[in-house]
Amino acid sequence: MSIDERPAPPPEPPTVPLDAVRTPPPAPPRPPNPLLGPLRQTGRLFALTLEVLRAIFRRPFQFREFIEQFWFIASVTILPAALVSIPFGAVIALQVGSLTQQLGAQSFTGGASVLAVIQQASPLIVSLLIAGAGGSAICADLGSRKIREELDAMEVMGVSPVQRLIVPRVLATMSVALLLNGLVSVVGTLGGYFLNIGLQHGTPGAYLQSFSALAQLPDLYVGELKALVFGLIAGIVAAYRGLNPRGGPKGVGDAVNQSVVITFILLLVVNMAMTAVYLQIVPPKGG
Repeated sequence: MSIDERPAPPPEPPTVPLDAVRTPPPAPPRPPNPLLGPLRQTGRLFALTLEVLRAIFRRPFQFREFIEQFWFIASVTILPAALVSIPFGAVIALQVGSLTQQLGAQSFTGGASVLAVIQQASPLIVSLLIAGAGGSAICADLGSRKIREELDAMEVMGVSPVQRLIVPRVLATMSVALLLNGLVSVVGTLGGYFLNIGLQHGTPGAYLQSFSALAQLPDLYVGELKALVFGLIAGIVAAYRGLNPRGGPKGVGDAVNQSVVITFILLLVVNMAMTAVYLQIVPPKGG
């Protein structure tokens, strides 16, 4: 057999890269657990709270922004708070007066009514109005800035949106809540006083004497502390929802509604906790 008549060698098998043989295909991404969504949101909310508290002591402080936000929140909440506190204090005095008449302790109507207004009604009225009026405006403003990518542009330029925008707004809500709480307490107390004198035939001396017999300065302090904490919660929740809108302009509207609802729920829970702690720490007058 000649050299030309030899059979041709078989073709070589195709070479496979070594990386393709040894590396397994990537696993598909695991979908997020829907049960962990509320936990993530809660953690981010607490992280924003800590960041805001740290940024309060940084310089420069945006004093002009603080004054503008303080005036805006105060202008939209002073008149509604005063108008709401009058019937609120009157209803409390009416209910407490009816109960004390049944128990034969009508002389304690004033003290019980005023304590209910100062400790419970006044901080809640102030915080709910701030969350509904001022907090919704804060959330809408920050949400519109977010969807227009203004906050991202600030971060690119090295400006912290938390220190520049959120800190003045949170301090404004806290300051307005602290000062407005005194106004609501006075107006609510006067509403309950005139209702007790006019409709329930109480005497001014017994009303004032029962108040001085039951009330003490820590009752006023806890009301102011509640207003301060509730203002912080309203500002933080509004800012958080404003920083995280979903779905464009419609998402901003949804974020505003969510911020108001979340704030109401947190206020009721925190109020219950603070009241329970206060009753355990501070003894009643004469006790």
